[in-house]
Amino acid sequence: MSSASGFFTFALALTGAVGLPLCLGHTLWRFIGLSLSAATRVLGPRQPGVPDPRIPLVTGEPAQRAYWAQQMWVDTRSVAVSALGSIWYELNTEWLQRKAQRLFLGQRPANGYRGDPPIGRLMLILAAPGTAAGAVAGALLAAVFSCLVLAWFGLLLGGWWLVCGGAVVTLRGAEGLRKLVRGIRMKCPYPSCYRPFPLAVHRCPECGAAHRALRPGRLGVLWHVCTCGKRLVTTAPAGSGRYATRCPHCDRQLPAAVGTTRVVHLPLVGGTSSGKTMLLAAMTAGLQSWSRRGALTVEYASATDQQDAGSLHQQLNTAGWALKTQGGQPRAFMLCVGHGRRRRLLYLYDPMGESLREAGTVREQQYLAHADGVILVADVLAEPQIQRALDDTDTARVTSARPSDQGPMETYQRLTGELAALTGRRGRIPVATVVTKRDVLDQITTLPVPGARIDTWLTAVGLGALVRGLTHDFGATRYWAVSAHAATGAGALDSEQRRAAEPVLWVLARTGLRTGSLNAEAPPVGVPGPRGGTVADRSRG
Repeated sequence: MSSASGFFTFALALTGAVGLPLCLGHTLWRFIGLSLSAATRVLGPRQPGVPDPRIPLVTGEPAQRAYWAQQMWVDTRSVAVSALGSIWYELNTEWLQRKAQRLFLGQRPANGYRGDPPIGRLMLILAAPGTAAGAVAGALLAAVFSCLVLAWFGLLLGGWWLVCGGAVVTLRGAEGLRKLVRGIRMKCPYPSCYRPFPLAVHRCPECGAAHRALRPGRLGVLWHVCTCGKRLVTTAPAGSGRYATRCPHCDRQLPAAVGTTRVVHLPLVGGTSSGKTMLLAAMTAGLQSWSRRGALTVEYASATDQQDAGSLHQQLNTAGWALKTQGGQPRAFMLCVGHGRRRRLLYLYDPMGESLREAGTVREQQYLAHADGVILVADVLAEPQIQRALDDTDTARVTSARPSDQGPMETYQRLTGELAALTGRRGRIPVATVVTKRDVLDQITTLPVPGARIDTWLTAVGLGALVRGLTHDFGATRYWAVSAHAATGAGALDSEQRRAAEPVLWVLARTGLRTGSLNAEAPPVGVPGPRGGTVADRSRG
């Protein structure tokens, strides 16, 4: 009896010693292979440039989250669950419930055959413990190996996530710094809106989908993938400025330069029939005259601006005068003006003169809140004290010139208080005062002829309060006398056109668009300009 028991023990030990390592080696590689296969099936190949069907769209945005932002971690979890789950499933179902159980019953593990002789069945039974132990050990080792691989994989993904997140912070910071240094602030140029916005809406060039968050972020670092599969770059240096943009508030088309070029808001303020529209045309022609001399680059910001300018110049060439400004709040007339490597997107506003008659209507001119400067269009022929000083002949000349219904002093009084309320920075806004209808003023005999100092001339004709008020209320003032009639229409004088553009260039220079060569050609303070036009500069320190 003892000899039989010893033989059984020896046989059990022998089969276990042989079965355990054999099973361990077999199951280890099998479990590792299964885990890798399961991980590959979870990730699967994806077609580049095609939206990943596993990633849901972001609410309100026709683009998916970037893979690194969320799906990368979802896939990592799926890989871990699938790899370890395949090991457990194989161990439990294939090895423990099938092969080991059949061995314990004396059956062949592959097919459950029980026709072996007794000694064969005995050897199968004796191999069962070693096989089960080897399978468990192989599964444990494979699980440990898989965990180590997953941990290393997780560290790599964590590093990549940090790289992508750092790139987002860096690119956004660089873009914000670029806008801060260049003074780029995006604002809508359209009436009833005029609202600022941090980011314009970009249209996909393929399908026209509206992307409201085209910038480095969770939707992509260097590009966003539209639902149509089109890649849209996220930064201005990469070319995001070439996409069509719209205002996020009113959904109207914006010029291409918005977001890449500093905007300068410059309203022309004056009464009805003071000559604002003709002065605007003269200024535009003057800027183009400077550009033909190679000193500036001037472009229309959009096709609409070019069409509006063409219609205005055609009206001036045909009739010699501009139609009265109609409508409510004005749409900005936009020009891209450059000098050297610097560029400005110029918003010129030509509001109705009626909008400045009452404080309430002035407050409705919300574009004034963004003003980088003001051009005060002064029709001195509209001042009552000047009209009373004229003789009959001069009165007839003034009447034929159609003076404004509001003098410059009244316009200034309406403007100054409301401008302080709208902007809170009135003392830093430069004001270019342009005396219009210079051709008529040259013919009036009962008034002194405008000389080298327009501010001195304004004081002499009874508008000293206007000069003192401008000097006191605003940070910098400068004065011109211009004949818009001589600068527009058929037979326009090129020199007078350039003179009409000087107020705009002066304001642009105060925003950093230095035009030193242009200023060198302009007459210095106190020296008469062409056709008697003069300049005078008064800046408050």
